[in-house]
Amino acid sequence: MANNSYSGVKNSVAEPNHDGEFGCSLKELRSLMELRGAEGLYKIQESFGDVNGLCSRLKTSPVDGLSGQPLDIDKRKEAFGQNFIPPKKPKTFLQLVWEALQDVTLIILEVAAIVSLGLSFYKPPDSESKNCGKAAGGVEDEGESEAGWIEGAAILLSVICVVLVTAFNDWSKEKQFRGLQSRIEQEQKFTVVRGGQVIPIPVAEIVVGDIAQIKYGDLLPADGVLIQGNDLKIDESSLTGESDHVKKSLEKDPLLLSGTHVMEGSGKMVVTAVGVNSQTGIIFTLLGAAEDDEDEEEEKKKKEKEKKKEKKNKKQDGSVENRKKAKAQDGAAMEMQPLNSDEAEGEEKRKSNLPKKEKSVLQGKLTKLAVQIGKAGLVMSAITVIILVVLFVVDTFWVQGLPWEKECTPVYIQFFVKFFIIGVTVLVVAVPEGLPLAVTISLAYSVKKMMKDNNLVRHLDACETMGNATAICSDKTGTLTMNRMKVVQVNIADKHYKKVPEPDVIPASIMDLLTVGISVNCAYTTKIMPPEKEGGLNRQVGNKTECALLGFAMDLKKDYQAIRNEIPEEKLYKVYTFNSVRKSMSTVLKNADGSFRMFSKGASEILLKKCFKILTATGEAKVFRPRDRDDMVKRVIEPMASEGLRTICLAYRDFPVSEGEPDWDNENEILSRLTCVCIVGIEDPVRPEVPDAIKKCQRAGITVRMVTGDNLNTARAIATKCGILQVGDDFLCIEGKEFNRRIRNEKGEIEQERIDKIWPKLRVLARSSPTDKHTLVKGIIDSTVVEQRQVVAVTGDGTNDGPALKKADVGFAMGIAGTDVAKEASDIILTDDNFSSIVKAVMWGRNVYDSISKFLQFQLTVNVVAVIVAFTGACITQDSPLKAVQMLWVNLIMDTFASLALATEPPTESLLLRKPYGRNKPLISRTMMKNILGHAVYQLTIIFTLLFAGEKIFDIDSGRNAPLHAPPSEHYTIVFNTFVMMQLFNEINARKIHGERNVFEGIFNNLIFCSIVFGTFVIQIVIVQFGGKPFSCVGLNIEQWLWCVFLGFGCLLWGQIISSIPTSRLKFLKTAGHGTQKEEIPDEELEELDDLDEIDHAERELRRGQILWFRGLNRIQTQMDVVSAFQSGISFQAAVRRQPSSTSQQHDIRVVNAFRSSLSPYEGLEKPESRSSIHNFMTHPEFRIEDSEPHIPLIDDTDAEDDAPTKRNATPTPPPPPSPNQNNNAVDSGIHLFLDPSKPATPSTPGSPMHSLETSL
Repeated sequence: MANNSYSGVKNSVAEPNHDGEFGCSLKELRSLMELRGAEGLYKIQESFGDVNGLCSRLKTSPVDGLSGQPLDIDKRKEAFGQNFIPPKKPKTFLQLVWEALQDVTLIILEVAAIVSLGLSFYKPPDSESKNCGKAAGGVEDEGESEAGWIEGAAILLSVICVVLVTAFNDWSKEKQFRGLQSRIEQEQKFTVVRGGQVIPIPVAEIVVGDIAQIKYGDLLPADGVLIQGNDLKIDESSLTGESDHVKKSLEKDPLLLSGTHVMEGSGKMVVTAVGVNSQTGIIFTLLGAAEDDEDEEEEKKKKEKEKKKEKKNKKQDGSVENRKKAKAQDGAAMEMQPLNSDEAEGEEKRKSNLPKKEKSVLQGKLTKLAVQIGKAGLVMSAITVIILVVLFVVDTFWVQGLPWEKECTPVYIQFFVKFFIIGVTVLVVAVPEGLPLAVTISLAYSVKKMMKDNNLVRHLDACETMGNATAICSDKTGTLTMNRMKVVQVNIADKHYKKVPEPDVIPASIMDLLTVGISVNCAYTTKIMPPEKEGGLNRQVGNKTECALLGFAMDLKKDYQAIRNEIPEEKLYKVYTFNSVRKSMSTVLKNADGSFRMFSKGASEILLKKCFKILTATGEAKVFRPRDRDDMVKRVIEPMASEGLRTICLAYRDFPVSEGEPDWDNENEILSRLTCVCIVGIEDPVRPEVPDAIKKCQRAGITVRMVTGDNLNTARAIATKCGILQVGDDFLCIEGKEFNRRIRNEKGEIEQERIDKIWPKLRVLARSSPTDKHTLVKGIIDSTVVEQRQVVAVTGDGTNDGPALKKADVGFAMGIAGTDVAKEASDIILTDDNFSSIVKAVMWGRNVYDSISKFLQFQLTVNVVAVIVAFTGACITQDSPLKAVQMLWVNLIMDTFASLALATEPPTESLLLRKPYGRNKPLISRTMMKNILGHAVYQLTIIFTLLFAGEKIFDIDSGRNAPLHAPPSEHYTIVFNTFVMMQLFNEINARKIHGERNVFEGIFNNLIFCSIVFGTFVIQIVIVQFGGKPFSCVGLNIEQWLWCVFLGFGCLLWGQIISSIPTSRLKFLKTAGHGTQKEEIPDEELEELDDLDEIDHAERELRRGQILWFRGLNRIQTQMDVVSAFQSGISFQAAVRRQPSSTSQQHDIRVVNAFRSSLSPYEGLEKPESRSSIHNFMTHPEFRIEDSEPHIPLIDDTDAEDDAPTKRNATPTPPPPPSPNQNNNAVDSGIHLFLDPSKPATPSTPGSPMHSLETSL
């Protein structure tokens, strides 16, 4: 039945069926996987008999798997497809070129150049040209006027250069990103059984018929049917949207789907569908089809809509594009993000947007700065054009008194075009297009280099965020320690051994229980392999604690593998796998006589509570009372723990035949009345390089906290060894239970104030659950105790660490020990699981920041000088001393090269000697401002001297007041050349931004820098000597060259003078390039906020998703006015109409900020009361604000929704008079203002964010 219903869809996607080979076709298998639960089970029984029947039809063995012969594998790939989903085609180079051409300044330039070209071909009749004013005439011989087209052509050529460079950068960036993705994918391996051997193979190599081993934390790479499972629970929310974990078993629901996560248990499955035929693959194929239509629609929309909306569409388009990119990468490694849950959707869009659109804090600051500079440039260029035109018109028609002749029109137009081109050039120089480029280059370069430092960066901005990190919450096992567990102490048969005892001192009966218990009750995927190279340590595969126990069995001269061969996994009667709730693992065996024996192992303080007997030296069991237990804890467990050992208790229990079969689901009953066999102390030695790395972090102002599942004593011992705890410090070490008790109020809700009392001193959180980790991270991030917002990095390896990794500013997942789920949630993967690699990431992050600042310092000096020279020159001599093409060379080529040169400076250890920059640290510090202005003064002095007195100094013809198509002059060539030389030497100055004297330090470590400076110099020589008319240059002689170089070299000397002036003296210097501070959104920006363009530009410091507040800002502002109107008794309408005065604006903004800090679309999950700052306050004054989440349109929603709010708030209609508890206007924005007359008007606490509002009212 199901077969037919889907057949239409099936054949369209499936390849032709080769069912000759195998006993079932692709179609049958696909229709089987579309069923769920009982239906699927019925279908298997109906079609194949049982799972073994299915295996035999697929010609595979449930025990030995496939033969693994290449021929067989290829046949399977041909019949059932490969396990990979073809990725979407990358953008072609031409598409990228087209995108680069969309730049506004470039379009203006192109237009100007084309007009100039057109006019230069028009020749006015000669006779009349005398009457067109003296500016037009002059030394124009035939050859010169012929060459009028050159300038236009040269501008077009340089535009082409710029576009190609930009497109090439984008292209290589995309290529790098794809390379990174495929690298992540190639590293994904999955364990399958082939030819009776358990081997890991790349996910893309899995074929139908493979027998795959699945365990806790895996992301399933293909669809399959369960053959054997222990306590298997799967999170299928990514496909079904159901958040409950689904139990999988042979009796009830044996179907496993690709892209789902194993949350508990282990098992084996036979693969039935791979790649595009798997459930996730089918969804992706549908998605692919759907998205192509979407793209076409978007194209149409783009044409219809005006510019602003187009920007937004692009943003969406980008997210769709990149989402496809992120998902449809090779095969089953695809980033299988949850497809249904909305929050995940938003997150996923955010994350997969990576290559282009994602704005990080740094990019927010930069874009904002660029917009400000651009505005200034626009003003300057407009003034320049106006002055030039006015001067020309006054001079020609008034001073010379000429009439406007019809024949002269083209000549005049040519002048106007020339002025326009000069104006545009000023603009081009003013707008720092190099900025975004510098960020990209710097990040891409860092990411590439971080690979060598064992950091695999999945999200570009994580690299830069890491530089601001103020706190690191690290796991203990594997990150701070070596993750090579070894049993070092044992308490067995009434005796305590400080090292592993000889086998003969342990009674035989206990020995048997011990070895069988260890062999059977450890996951069969865990084993100890011989070392890779001679004389090395044995390799530990699988769970390290279990490896320690297996190693212990081997130390006792027992072979665990022999026992496992005797009792294969299929014979285990029931397995309770380890999870964070149970904190123990148990395995039940059925004996020949029908009785059962259960072996358990787990954290000693937990299991000992369930023991009622203990084995003595004779091998007999004696009663074990609570009193004995406390004695045991004091005598054995605490001393072991204080030495930093993890204590594990091994126990067993017999269920005699007489009692019948116990109820296996009643865990509490089963896991009681145990008999303790022994207690072992397991040590995981601290990695030798960790203490040093932690010292570096502390010196760099980063607090390291340890969050671990181990007990408090062990954790404290390790923390002391690492240097997290130092003698004499004032710190807290607490357990998860105590932590929870302290942060919750009477109702059991978490309160931010309570967390704020704990986290600043907290250094070790022991026995913590994953939720504790998440709570701690969230608490630190949301805290307002310190003036800077804390930036938190978190390491995690387990599936349950996912939420904390996602919540943190930077999530580090372990590359070796980490589960797929953890890697999925992380930003950076540590390929060597080593804490010291995190320190490297901090160094690179800070380096990115410094590289950008260096580049800014260089770029802004060029901009300031060039704009002022072009402006004053144009106004005084009616012609810019630096020609359009020269400016383009200086601006675009030197910007691009300089961004390459300065962005690739390698990091130095000295970066770790300063405290982290805050999120609000301005990009341009006062020292940099001093450097920029200081160098600008020097350069302007030199250039103006050359401009107005150069002809006398060098004894050459003056280049000023040249006619329209005059040949280039030596004079202006010297000005241009000196200008470029000064920039070259200033590039060396820009290498240091903190006022260091030695600017050459480590210059030869950066070959890119040296080669770029040298290369620029060579090209400059070529331009000056052979550039000729297009570059308006004349060859210079050697003496003039030496002067130019000497004046350029003066920059270095002048730099020394500048660095001698203490910055503290220069009080007038301001910093620039802040992220937007919360208190100071300037008034004009508030009005501009509905201008989406602006929002897009500077994602102001707000964390992900909060941009929406800006959309609602106008509305909220109106509402705040309304509220203040109530309170001060102004009439309602007046409140809406009146232009808010500056003071009222101030508190509006504060209120808005109070909202902003208290709500964010991603946090609509807690109750309002749990957010501290605003809600507590809100219960005092006369109005309450309740957040009703659903009304807020998420930032990633569709277009239609995007536009709605803007249209709505464009014309605020005066709201109707209020009913007591509702205000219509407010409903819209998802915030209800309640007027609550019943509350007394108690003054708010001075600390509260709305205090100012209250008092000013």
